[in-house]
Amino acid sequence: MRLQDQLINLPTLDYLINPSPLMISPDSYLVDAIILMSQKKTQNRSVIDLNRYLQPEIWNQQENSCILVVESGYLLGIITAKDVVNIIASGVDITQTKVSEVMVTALITLKESYATDIFTAWSLLHHYQISYLPIVDSQGQLKGIVNASVLIQAFNRDTILGIKTALQQRQNNYRQISCISCSIHQRLQQGMKYKSPTFTPINEGFQQNRKQLQMVEDKLHQTQNELERLMAENKRLQQKIWEYQKAEAAWQNQEQLDCEQKDAALRGIEAKFQHFAEHIQALIWWKDPQARQFLYINPAYEKIWGRSRQSLQEQPLSWMDAVHPDDRDRVDQVVTQHLAGEPTEIEYRILRPDGLMRWVWDRTFAMRDQQGNICYYAGIVEDITERKHTEESLRESEARLSVALEAAHMGIWEWKIPTDETLWSANMGSLYGLPNGTLCPTTTDFLELVHTEDRQTFTQAVTATLQQGVKFIVEYRTVWPDGSIHWLNSTGQLYYDENNQPSRLTGTTTDIGERKQAEQQIQEQAALLDIVTNAIVVRDLQNQILFWNQGAERLYGWQAQEAVNQNANELLFQQPSTKILTAIEQVINTGTWQGELHKVTKSGKEIIVESRWTLMNDSTGQPKSILIVDTDITQRKQLEEQFFRTQRLESLGTLAGGIAHDLNNILTPILAASQLLQLKFPQDKERYHQLMAIIENNAKRGADLVKQVLSFARGFKGDRTIISIKHLISEMLLIVKQTFPKSIEFAINIPEHLSAVSGDITQLHQVLMNLVVNARDAMPDGGKIEISAENRLIDQAYAQMNLDVQAGNYIELTIADNGMGMPPEVLHRIFEPFFTTKEIGIGTGLGLSTVLGIVKSHGGFINVSSKVGKGTKFQLFLPAVEGCQRTRSESLAVPLGAGELILVVDDEAKILEIATIVLENYNYQILTASNGIEAIALYAQHKHQIKAVLMDMIMPEMDGLTAIRTLQKMNPQVKIIACSGFNPHEGLSGVVNANVQLVLPKPFTAQDLLNSLQYILRDEN
Repeated sequence: MRLQDQLINLPTLDYLINPSPLMISPDSYLVDAIILMSQKKTQNRSVIDLNRYLQPEIWNQQENSCILVVESGYLLGIITAKDVVNIIASGVDITQTKVSEVMVTALITLKESYATDIFTAWSLLHHYQISYLPIVDSQGQLKGIVNASVLIQAFNRDTILGIKTALQQRQNNYRQISCISCSIHQRLQQGMKYKSPTFTPINEGFQQNRKQLQMVEDKLHQTQNELERLMAENKRLQQKIWEYQKAEAAWQNQEQLDCEQKDAALRGIEAKFQHFAEHIQALIWWKDPQARQFLYINPAYEKIWGRSRQSLQEQPLSWMDAVHPDDRDRVDQVVTQHLAGEPTEIEYRILRPDGLMRWVWDRTFAMRDQQGNICYYAGIVEDITERKHTEESLRESEARLSVALEAAHMGIWEWKIPTDETLWSANMGSLYGLPNGTLCPTTTDFLELVHTEDRQTFTQAVTATLQQGVKFIVEYRTVWPDGSIHWLNSTGQLYYDENNQPSRLTGTTTDIGERKQAEQQIQEQAALLDIVTNAIVVRDLQNQILFWNQGAERLYGWQAQEAVNQNANELLFQQPSTKILTAIEQVINTGTWQGELHKVTKSGKEIIVESRWTLMNDSTGQPKSILIVDTDITQRKQLEEQFFRTQRLESLGTLAGGIAHDLNNILTPILAASQLLQLKFPQDKERYHQLMAIIENNAKRGADLVKQVLSFARGFKGDRTIISIKHLISEMLLIVKQTFPKSIEFAINIPEHLSAVSGDITQLHQVLMNLVVNARDAMPDGGKIEISAENRLIDQAYAQMNLDVQAGNYIELTIADNGMGMPPEVLHRIFEPFFTTKEIGIGTGLGLSTVLGIVKSHGGFINVSSKVGKGTKFQLFLPAVEGCQRTRSESLAVPLGAGELILVVDDEAKILEIATIVLENYNYQILTASNGIEAIALYAQHKHQIKAVLMDMIMPEMDGLTAIRTLQKMNPQVKIIACSGFNPHEGLSGVVNANVQLVLPKPFTAQDLLNSLQYILRDEN
């Protein structure tokens, strides 16, 4: 055999290409692709056996395990057997799904120009781990497909090994020839030594043969090298084939496993559907395309029709025998439409063999193929008997409701907010004087039905419901077309959609005309029936209670069943009273008695009642019982007592105010003169300055004392700033620790983060000093004073249990001692004005009254507890504020005037003198007047030069207020500072109404006067 005949004879790639693979258009349905791949196409796609097509042995047929999607010769995609299994397992309807929707478009192809080498195709298949390689030409036209399994079969190991053996044999032959040639060549060389002519031609011939032999040897050597290359390539190829076969086996195993899993999943889905269909209450069925035979009927048919499925299979039209005669014609019409392929829906009655009648809801439809041909008919039938009964009950209920609404003069409505559409019940129109069945008018037209005075009330109620979510309740009047007015009440509930937006408002409207008339009558008779709110008791002449009304229950706390037959004197009085005996004697003698009695309630609380007794006689005219009407006047008596106390305090306040005015007039020149002397004699000795400071300080103390008297008499209002309680306590401690006996110990507990309060620092300092001084006086032999503070939250529950307490954040300030304590009778009176337990001349009795007044004026309250021999504890609660602010500076720069002319009016010559000196020293010009008449005369002469007027309010002949009003008539722009020794916030209401620019209380300092003038004159400057 020649060597060239023994070379490896591998087939070319053209030989391995399948030029006619399975192909399908992209618009075809998936079911057609499956049929082609299975090589068992059927004419009726509606009855495809999918389980048959999912068997692994069918999809393991390699030549049919993929199909190419081609359009106009161009390759668009591919569908493999694995793709088919995945698609069916996902539940896709293969009869309605097109190939283009599920094909794989990411393709690996090989151009025909490169399709000459079998190894190139193999390399692509191995690299991308695919089993199919489409071949296309340069224009992308499909030429065929290469299958990996076909490619593997092209490699024959036995052929390769046989050629290798032949090549080795030929190589051995050439080696033997080469050895013989070498031996001949050596002999020829020896013969040539003798230059024999005989050997010359032989040698030349031999040399020529030797060259040919060398060429053959070289050719053999090349062939051997080629063989070795082919062997190496074959070895590499065999390794790839082995790897591919291993991967192919693994892939096939995985494919088999996936198919089994998907097959199991599909069987599970089918089992679930089967279970669903077998247990659903609705009837499910389908028929063949000719509508002659039922292909499937679930068990619900037997439950609804009361007949067996087998009877329906045997006689497909037997179901119509059960149709109610009155419904037969309608059903026949629907069946005709159904057979024409139209979807139908109908409700009808059937008569079961057991005599029961059932309502059913029947829906049918036809399934069509791609060409529109009917594949099969199907339908669902539900038993709606219960629903029909419910609907009938609902209709009856609606009828009864309509009658009830008519009787109750009530209507039902619903407002659909997004569309602004309102629905009315049939009788709603009659409530507005419209015919029954009237549709609700538009919003604008509806408001025209509402009385003009009530439209705003109605719209406000709607707005509140929409914005705040409150229940819609409104009473309003409607004006009927005949002009009559009727009262209505509308009540509604707001509902929200899934986005929490208002969607509808549903409610009722009721005619409340009769109720309104009744309310009118009740209001008219209320004055006559007020007595019913009192306690009405009937007792016999032996004091036994015979009647006990609800008013008595509310007043005394005893229920009627508890009070009746009880002794009235024992039930309502703590001890026998001669006043009761007098009342009984008088009512028997005169028939009536009226007076005040102190009684007790069930809880033991003592109350005061105004009691009116009337003697009741029997039919013979003999006394039988006593009718008693009691009115609780406890609170009225307390208010009277408080009123009398207030009158006493007002009298004291009037007296204190007069004294304060005179004292302020005395203190003002002293205070101003002391400051002026310090300014006039800055070079005097320090001793004089000390004396001036003593005068000034004592004048200020006198002024503070006057303020305290006024504060007690007229209330406690001062300049409010943000105050640190901790700082206030520290300042107070610096004073008391230096003045209190060493036997008094202090325990202080103030937290770091204590809130601030808003108040008058002087008044609060006075409160603290008063309480610690009282604590000191309660421990003459020494003891311990504990001062603590903390932030407290007073909740609503606590506030409701304590009168005049508001819920919120407070500072609780506690001052406790371990002194002698107080008995209850003293503790209850400690806040009364002028009440004191100290010796005459030591205490005024105003200390704790002032403390209570200051705390209340700051919005706070006080709790006190005391026990004899244990000590006393005061708990002050002051409203807390967040943050802090700087208090007003006490030392400001003294402003200079600009030569302005100032009119000073005061009946006190010393005040005029001091004011003149102060103002002239600070560059002001001065005119003075001692009364209002003189002031008016001066102002008339110098009206255009006078820039401001300092007016005293209390003067003889003409008071300051009258003078101010006169000056304002002369010049509405006049600038006036009103001065008074009264509290500026309490005694100057007329001045405030007179529209003055500023109020300067006496006594005032030079700095106060200068600052006041600078304030009202700053616009001029």
